[in-house]
Amino acid sequence: MKFMKLGSKPDQFQTDGDNIRYVATELATDLVINVGEVKFYLHKFPLLSKSSQLQKLVGSSNEENDEIKIDDIPGGPAAFEICVKFCYGIIVTLNAYNVVAARCAAQYLEMYETVEKGNLIYKIDVFLTSSIFRSWKDSIIVLQTTKSLHPWSEDLEIVSDSLDSIASKASIDASKVEWSYTYNRKKLPSENGNDPHWNGVRKQQMVPKDWWVEDLCELQIDMYKRVITTIKSKGRVSADIIGEALKAYVLRRLPGFSKGIIQGGDLVKYRYLVDTIIWLVPREKNSVSCSFLLKLLQASIILECGENGRMELMKKIGQQLAEATVTDLLIQAPSGETTPYNVDIVRDLVEQFLIQEPDGQIDCPVDNEFREISHGTVSDASRFKVARLVDGYLAEAAKDPCLTLSKFVELADMVAGFPRPNHDGIYRAIDIYLKEHPEITKSEKKRICRLMDCKKLSVDACTHAVQNERLPMRVVVQVLFFEQIRSTTSSDSTSDLPGSIKASLPGGSHGSSRSATTNTEEDWDAVPTAENIKSLKRELATLRLKDGTQCRNDNILAKTSAETTKMKSLTMSKKIFAKLWSNKERNSENSSSDTSESPASSTAEETKSTPSRNRRHY
Repeated sequence: MKFMKLGSKPDQFQTDGDNIRYVATELATDLVINVGEVKFYLHKFPLLSKSSQLQKLVGSSNEENDEIKIDDIPGGPAAFEICVKFCYGIIVTLNAYNVVAARCAAQYLEMYETVEKGNLIYKIDVFLTSSIFRSWKDSIIVLQTTKSLHPWSEDLEIVSDSLDSIASKASIDASKVEWSYTYNRKKLPSENGNDPHWNGVRKQQMVPKDWWVEDLCELQIDMYKRVITTIKSKGRVSADIIGEALKAYVLRRLPGFSKGIIQGGDLVKYRYLVDTIIWLVPREKNSVSCSFLLKLLQASIILECGENGRMELMKKIGQQLAEATVTDLLIQAPSGETTPYNVDIVRDLVEQFLIQEPDGQIDCPVDNEFREISHGTVSDASRFKVARLVDGYLAEAAKDPCLTLSKFVELADMVAGFPRPNHDGIYRAIDIYLKEHPEITKSEKKRICRLMDCKKLSVDACTHAVQNERLPMRVVVQVLFFEQIRSTTSSDSTSDLPGSIKASLPGGSHGSSRSATTNTEEDWDAVPTAENIKSLKRELATLRLKDGTQCRNDNILAKTSAETTKMKSLTMSKKIFAKLWSNKERNSENSSSDTSESPASSTAEETKSTPSRNRRHY
């Protein structure tokens, strides 16, 4: 820390109790100055020779013993004592902690050069310029002390000079940093001895680009806001470094932030802090992580921050939603809600993702026409990631027994047309919802199952689905049918297939699956029973056996003969459907209309012939 000594005489100030100060000298005092509750017994000549204000006060005093009162001097008795010691020539030490108070007090006392050359104001200004503002940490300390001395420090431009000093140093090239700084957030390879290029000779220490971030966390939020704003105005610090600074500050100043909770404290102060940080987040995309933005959003909801700031934050999250994880989206529901997660806020974030412009900016109108146009401006890669994200989120949210079907379907429907390599994610979410909500009706079960495309389930998901007693019969049949088509039809032979068969093949458009799963009402009435599934599997086993025998016997036939065999297999698959609908009508009276019993629980004989129903992870 930088310091300066003024005067040459030893300290002659004596204290008599807590509220009396006097100079130990043979000369009798002829001036009493009351500063707050402290009395100073002094001499006129050394004081009046340097302070124009004291000249005026003594001249206007009507007291016989020249006793005056000063209540509004900045810095109080301590700052006044520094000025008095300077007047007497007593040694006084100025440093970053007391220099601002002394400067403001000297200004109050009008200790100008016009009163006496080399006066206190001049000496302090030289010390600030030549020493304090050249020091990184002293500049921060000085800025902290200015708050209690407002508005004097503001009018004397000490605040602006401190801000400029700090911002200039933070904006300098890291290779030119030669002063000490605090950096405990992570160690460089050369600091922990793991530098692979270290050959036994200590190399010059590399300075990280965000070297200044941790020291600024010592500032209160109002001063921190001004520092970051000044740094940004200089335009030499990248947006991602600004983002690092904001993240470090919130983690230091907001207890529980990293866990998505607010741990006590002054909620009004925390609300202002979060609102300010949201305002400071750079406009540049990816300046902060989506995870950090979502934690900010959760904090703003808990603290009931301003609506405008929250909407801006949600727009920024919408730009980066593809980077989020399912854990990030598990935002707690507002207090009083019966559900653990805030599904509505996730829906709003997906909507913000949908209305992005190509340049990453958000336009305000959200009418249907705009949404339809902007829907195509998001890259397929981002849409795929968001679809997978929503599928995973729905799987977690579906575990809540209080989650309504309408909220589940509404959120899933927003990404229904997004590209996916398969529909395993949405199937898993649907299955979990059906398991946790066994009371849903037949029509509700039909509504939720239409969200997935049976053609796009993986082999593992198909295996699980055909044994899933919670699914309607129509879904189980579709899964088996499309799996049979996939196993008997190669991609290079589909061009010659009839249109009705070709339309139902897997690997179609990545768009909505509505056309593939829209059926008549009666198709959804039944649920699969043990007899249904056993019958269908026997037919499929017979079909596969015939296909295998045909291939072994006719492996030397021409390609056209092989295609004919595959067409016969597809025709037989259609016959299987007809047989199942007949079985459905016959067995519907014995099966539940909303939930299906496990085939393993029917009879001992059925247990032996029915495949295991152990759940597979997909």
